Amino acid sequence: MRGPLNILSIFWGVVFILSTSAISIGDSCNKFIEGFVITRFHTLQKNTLCWYDTASRSLTFMVGFNPYGLAFDGTNIWVTNYGSDSISKLRANDGTLLGTYAVGFNPRGIAFDGANIWVANASNNSVTKLKASDGSMRGTYGVGFYPYAVVCDGVNIWVTNSGSGTISKLRASDGVTLGTYAVGANPRGITFDGSHIWVTNANSNNVVKLRASDGVILGRYAMNFYPYGIASDGSNIWVTNRSGNNVIKLRASDGSVLGSYCAGIYPYGVAFDGKNIWVTNSGSNNVMKLRAHDGVLLGTYSVGFNPMGIIFDGTNIWVTNYDNGTVTKLQTD
Repeated sequence: MRGPLNILSIFWGVVFILSTSAISIGDSCNKFIEGFVITRFHTLQKNTLCWYDTASRSLTFMVGFNPYGLAFDGTNIWVTNYGSDSISKLRANDGTLLGTYAVGFNPRGIAFDGANIWVANASNNSVTKLKASDGSMRGTYGVGFYPYAVVCDGVNIWVTNSGSGTISKLRASDGVTLGTYAVGANPRGITFDGSHIWVTNANSNNVVKLRASDGVILGRYAMNFYPYGIASDGSNIWVTNRSGNNVIKLRASDGSVLGSYCAGIYPYGVAFDGKNIWVTNSGSNNVMKLRAHDGVLLGTYSVGFNPMGIIFDGTNIWVTNYDNGTVTKLQTD
């Protein structure tokens, strides 16, 4: 947690910042050790909208208001700006802003289908399809109430409708609705494991597994304390329990719980980098890196305020800082 900051010196674009208040370091999910002080060091890049944090080896870039969701199209990073009713496109290798495109009201989730970007417009009850090459709008399609997260299964687009207790399946080629499936109360996160769709139901405290071909529910697995973010590592499913301050690992084949690992305060998003699991802790203003095969904590990295969305671009991790209007790019090793 961050306390009051004293700027000790500013010289040639270098800022040394010392936290003068004690912080809490957790030694379990619910126990804390008091009295630590952290020093942070920033290098500011003149005449740019980004800055570098040498402690976490990260770059931070300005986007719109309340950035939330993230998608990667193979070359660029796309960000939904919930408070700006827009999405931002940044070049992944250097964070250069390539474009900002208007979408619907309060965009949340976002996904790439191989050629197009899909955005959930939470307050319009719709999804917008844009061409990834130039951001031109291809269409807007109605879904359920308050659409939240989006994922592509390679052929179809799946959307969680948090206010309807359903998910929608749309054909990616033309946006036609192929099905609407009841899942649970307040569905939030969604992921695809290669054959199945997985959904977190925050108010039902469970995770649902559906067959992607026809939407049949194959399993319903109890979670605890408001399950939210969800990701696949190829063999297992990882779920953040937002109010439980932990992360659960499930075997994808049968939903068996393989482990429960302490996270920070209010863990939110989760992503897999090919070896490790990354979690945004929205209440701790940091990101955690866990070894995927056993859940061992490998590192904790400071980002902006209220980090939410997270994605891996093949080389780096990207995080949306909801309360800063920024995204942070972190090195993975």
